[in-house]
Parts: sequence; C-alpha cells; structure tokens
Amino acid sequence: MSTISAIHGREILDSRGNPTVEVDIKTSSGEMFRASVPSGASTGAYEAVELRDGGSRFMGKGVTKAVENVNKIIAPALIGMDTRDQETLDAKMLELDGTKNKGALGANAILGVSLAAAKAGAGAKGIPLYKHFAELGGNTVSPMTLPVPCFNVINGGEHAGNALAFQEFFVIPTGAATFKEAMAIGCEVFHNLKKVIKKKFGGDATLIGDEGGFAPPCTAESGLEMIMEAVEKAGYLDKCSVGLDVASSEFKVKDKDFYDLDFKSAPENKDASMMLSGDELAAFYAKLADQYPIVTIEDPFDQDDWKNWSKVTASLGTKVQIVGDDLTVTNVDIIKRAIAEKACNALLLKVNQIGSISESIAAVKMVKQAGWGVMTSHRSGETEDNYIADLAVGLCTGEIKTGAPCRGERTAKYNQLLRIEEELSATAAKPIYIGSGFRTPNWMG
Repeated sequence: MSTISAIHGREILDSRGNPTVEVDIKTSSGEMFRASVPSGASTGAYEAVELRDGGSRFMGKGVTKAVENVNKIIAPALIGMDTRDQETLDAKMLELDGTKNKGALGANAILGVSLAAAKAGAGAKGIPLYKHFAELGGNTVSPMTLPVPCFNVINGGEHAGNALAFQEFFVIPTGAATFKEAMAIGCEVFHNLKKVIKKKFGGDATLIGDEGGFAPPCTAESGLEMIMEAVEKAGYLDKCSVGLDVASSEFKVKDKDFYDLDFKSAPENKDASMMLSGDELAAFYAKLADQYPIVTIEDPFDQDDWKNWSKVTASLGTKVQIVGDDLTVTNVDIIKRAIAEKACNALLLKVNQIGSISESIAAVKMVKQAGWGVMTSHRSGETEDNYIADLAVGLCTGEIKTGAPCRGERTAKYNQLLRIEEELSATAAKPIYIGSGFRTPNWMG
C-alpha cells in the first residue's frame, strides 16, 4: 500500500498570468506526484468557490489563502491515507471544508490535492492515469475510446476583445478514422482559417484569444462561413462538423426575456436588431443548424432560463447536442433537475466547477445513465497539466474541448491524447476513435 507522506501547495501562474494552485504529493514509496488547477473567465454562478485573496496583490487574484489551506489544514489530515482510495480522500476534504460550495477551504485548494492524489493512486497501482480513472468510474469496457476533439478556432465572448457575442466556434473532425488523423485535420483547417481571416480582415485579425483561436471582427454567421471555407480549402468537407459554445449567460438581459448579442458595444452604439427574445434566439440557432453542419451547441441560454433550455432541447435536441455548462456546473444536484426537466442532453465536464475527482466521476455516471453525452473541458485559464486527456479516455466521454491546436497549455492535452492512442494501439484491444458516435460512446455509465 502506498500512503501519503507529505503534501505541499504553492502558488503558480496560469496561461493568463493569474495565480493558481499547484500541489505536490509525496508517497511512502518515495515518489512525488504534481497537479495544478485551471481557472475560468466565463464562469457559472453556481460553480464551487474559487478562493482568491482579494486586495491589491495580483489585482486581488492571489491564491495564498487557498495554498495555506492546503498546507495547514488539508495536508495534516491526509497524511498516512491510501492514495488509491480516491473517494475517502475526497470525502475527508469535503468534511474539513464543511460547506456546500467549498467556500471555506476553496475548490481550488481541494481540487489541487484531489488531482495530485489521483495521479499518486495511479502510480501506486503501476498503471496509466487514464486506466486509474476508468477503474475509479467503473468503466470496464474494452476497447477504450479516444474522444473527438472540438477545436475552438474562433474566439468571442469573454475570451476575446472583438465584438462577437458567441464565445467559441468549433471545428470537429467527426469523420476522421483515428485521433491522430483528427489532429491533422484540425491543424490543417486551423492554418487555412488563418489565411481566410487574413485575406478578409488583415493580419491583425489573426491574433489569438485566450484559448488559441482567432478573434476576427465577425458575426456568428460570417464566423461559421469562414470556418466552412477553411474546411473546404483544407479538403475535409466530408470529415468535419462544427459546433458552438454560446456562453449566453454573459449577455442575458437581467430580469427580462432578452439576450443582447451586441453586449460589448457602448449603449449609444448598440444595434437594436441584435436584442433577441428567447424564442428569437432559439429560432436563430435553428436557422444556423439548417445552414451549417452544427452538431453541438453549448449554453444556448442563461443558467437560470430553464424554460428556454427545455424548449430548445425539445425542438433541436435530436439533431443537435445541447450541452449544459453554466446550467449544470458538474453538480449532481443541479444535474438531477436538468434530467427531470429535459433541459439539455449533454454535460460539459469541468472538474474545477465542482472541485474534486470523485464528484466529477459521480456527475459523469449520472448523466451517462440518463443517456446524455459528455464533453470533457479545459478552462480558459489553463496550466501545462494534461490530466483531462486521461479523464476523457478513462471515463469514455466521447468528446473533449481544449482550445485550438495552438498555445502550449492547449496542445499539452492534445499531445497526451496522441500518446495514449499510440500506447493503446500497441495492445491487443486497439482503441476506438469515436468520431460521429460521440454522443453515445461504448461505455454509458
């Protein structure tokens, strides 16, 4: 048995230059395992608490309090515990915190330890992290599945300084035969898109956003048009679908059934035609889905607009996957309501929304048993840690989004998936690349 002999937290920087938590766990076997915690810019109101220091240091975004909680409260309580027993470790931290939303210790403190413990557990078993995640989740299906990557190639919303309301535009190689081929397709489309954007708007428009995608001065329609032009130039019209992360909570008009797609403009410059009711926005999605090969739409409505969520899932949900992110925040209590109200049919899996590996696995199993799809996700403020690649394979999520094939903190995850595919391909049970079957992969909880 490998037990925890030491835990040390520290403050490091994420991809936006903001502080985040990193945790080292040392075990009785003499090994050390390290994990770091991501951070989002477009965050749901019901996410677990990300503990920040406040004050002037790092503009209030320091995490020294969370680090102190790791070192002075969590570490002493977990010394001597079995690294393989993830549920017990996570339960102990939840007990130490004592709040419903991890507001005492901070979800960033708890998650840093939870992630490092998962890596230590895999090390104690002598197996890859993705196999350890599979065992923790109860996924015994063979062969294992590689997810389809959703490349965020055009950035808007809170992730970019352009006027575009919708936050992410995906290229999705659903027609590839392997993950390796999917990566090649994604990269070729990305480079062709750069040429398309440069020709239309000039070189400045090819500067990249937080997640590595371009941020041109386009509309939703012209953004999709440019993506399809790039797909055609790359020669992959028969192998690519597209998708959207609308992140509509960012532009919902408070206390009204309206969404302001011109929310970034000054009041005197606003375009009145871009103020849409819930029904008008749903009709806009349907129009786009008719014109383009859209297979997934994330957060089409505000996190509290349950009525419109259920309506769009009823009208579009068979043709297009409707993904809950801000709506569900990887929280089983909220997911239960979403299942009951048929508010969406897919979960965006973000472990830092809930703050522990065990709770994340519980969320995945719940939605899979309800027949939902699952998309594993990074955050806009990322680190070099690539654990979500292993999580996507271990829990057979079918989909992963971790930005454009650009910026090291994004490609770190894609590169890990390439390694996993290569490793599994050398075994008798060669892996499956899920492709167009991403909504119902071969393990459904």
